[in-house]
Amino acid sequence: MEKLKMQSPDKIDKSIEEIAKLFPHVITESKDQEGNITKAIDFNLLKQSLSSVLVEDDAERYRLDWPGKKASLLKANSPINKTLRPCREESVNFDTTENLYLEGDNFQVLKILQESYLNKVKMIYIDPPYNTGKDFVYTDNFRVAKEDYEEEIGLYDEEGGKLFRNTDTNGRFHSDWLSMMYERLIVARDLLKDDGVIFISIDDNEVHNLRKICDEVFGEENFVAILPTIMNLKGNNDQYAFAGTHEHTMVYTKKYSESKFYEYYIPKEELGDWKKDEYGIYKKGANLKATGINAPRSKRPNLFFPLYISEKNEISLKAKTGYQEIYPLTEGQEMSWRWSKEKFENELYNVIVSKSNGEFSIYKKQRNQNNLKPTKKPKSIFIKPEYSSGNGTQLLKNMFEGKIFDFPKPLLLIYDFLTIGSRNEDIILDFFSGSATTAHAVMQLNAEDGGKRKFIMVQLPEKTDEKSEAYKAGYETISDIGKERIRRAGKQIMDELRAERDKLDEKMFAEDKLKEIQGKLDNLDIGFRVYKTDSSNMKDVYYHPNDYEQMTVEDLISNTKEDRSPEDLLTQVILDLGLELNLPIEKQRIKKNDVFFVLHNSLVACFDDELDFDIVDEIAKVKPLRVVFKDASFRDDKDRINLESRFKRLSPDTLIKVL
Repeated sequence: MEKLKMQSPDKIDKSIEEIAKLFPHVITESKDQEGNITKAIDFNLLKQSLSSVLVEDDAERYRLDWPGKKASLLKANSPINKTLRPCREESVNFDTTENLYLEGDNFQVLKILQESYLNKVKMIYIDPPYNTGKDFVYTDNFRVAKEDYEEEIGLYDEEGGKLFRNTDTNGRFHSDWLSMMYERLIVARDLLKDDGVIFISIDDNEVHNLRKICDEVFGEENFVAILPTIMNLKGNNDQYAFAGTHEHTMVYTKKYSESKFYEYYIPKEELGDWKKDEYGIYKKGANLKATGINAPRSKRPNLFFPLYISEKNEISLKAKTGYQEIYPLTEGQEMSWRWSKEKFENELYNVIVSKSNGEFSIYKKQRNQNNLKPTKKPKSIFIKPEYSSGNGTQLLKNMFEGKIFDFPKPLLLIYDFLTIGSRNEDIILDFFSGSATTAHAVMQLNAEDGGKRKFIMVQLPEKTDEKSEAYKAGYETISDIGKERIRRAGKQIMDELRAERDKLDEKMFAEDKLKEIQGKLDNLDIGFRVYKTDSSNMKDVYYHPNDYEQMTVEDLISNTKEDRSPEDLLTQVILDLGLELNLPIEKQRIKKNDVFFVLHNSLVACFDDELDFDIVDEIAKVKPLRVVFKDASFRDDKDRINLESRFKRLSPDTLIKVL
């Protein structure tokens, strides 16, 4: 019976294991802080193993460095004893939704999600702080004291004189921001699927540095684009020399070779020549009569043959009564078709016949990428009137009947990013959630294309200014605003779908459209589970039992904190076992005990202090993949042995764990 570790994974140990497979000779031993012997890396040997020349010392090389970088890397790889606690009263449709709203420091949340969402997120969108000169609210330990920073960069000469001017404040200013972003991107990268993509909004202050740290974290070969994004069509005249109109959106993939981008949908008012047949969406494409130096019949004789066209522009490869014989001719010269006769036979449904001035032209039907809605490839400059930052502000102002949030991102901008980067049941993560525009856009896009995308919003419960409209309206934190925005947006989207359905119903037609809208109403997920970051549910003795030589009777009773509920424990167990937080959870009363079933029998857990052993047989009957109990549930070792023997007999494949 194994004990759960109940903390985020230690990436250092995993990295050492991977290095040991390739270079076993660089593995050595060292003592940890508690004096225990642990595996370590001889870095001098590792450097030499990766070099074709003698390695004597660090050499200058192309890279971005700053004070605090190594500490950030260490922090990103080290485990933390934090967990998430469910908050049903602030959630919407907790038992059925697959969306998540996670409240807490986003670095801690990303660490907590490391195992449960490893390689599972298709798209990340973030709008991080732009480093405009204000302090960050994140309580990280990467901040460098002014004196320490000056010493590290060698700001003064031996006589105490400054070696250069005007760099101390600015350098430390950039270092804080770089450390904050670096450690978060390192952890976030592991959550992306191999075909995943990340979109990052940024302005001129740090775009150059962000590009460098993204090259390091994601790999330069996985860079996709920096998209100028027009946010202010009139221009900001407060800026020096030029009226600023744009920000940037930086795009990287996890693995460029496996990444998948989608074209975005063309709005109805721009459909133009797009049409629909029984095979899907199409418009007139290339002329199928060949042109160029290789077009004459003499060059491609096998592509010179007749087609037969009816008065209704129907096409055939065989002569028929009433059909006119057509050859590929240009001003009387015999040319050739672009398609072979066999391709014409197989794809006649992909051919358009056009007649003008008594002459026929044969065109290919240009099919849409997903063959459902007309799309077009997005251009590298993002410009639409709807992308204006004022639109984001006005939308939120209308929803809340007042200005409660500064500079929310425009809904359509995030909507278009989602269209390009996600489909179907993909998971979308935003760990600088702010006013939750990303969640709003996910629900809106799902409502329009019938998708089942799931969102994970992460937001620090940053306090609102007591003088602000938000605080006066009852929103004490930014996360309070985000959660309420999702509630209101979900209701609004559902109301709009119902109105569209009722309007069609009144006209008594469009049965297929009615079914489509009703299907969206039945399946659209506008709920979210709220979880809040907190310290581990386990007492310190759980992690460091050797530190407690003399323990009181009370300490021996339970190693879980007294203020934690069974649902708190279940959440941490789900995370520790690498299961997703949106899985269905059912609580049943069996005999005298409360038993939790996660995704039917994927996990069964009981955290009652006095375990009724009749329950063990009932649990074993469902043959759970994993079962978890509290260590304090057993009176002695005999009870544990009895438990294990019952499972070996009734459900031998069940993995048994204890807290």
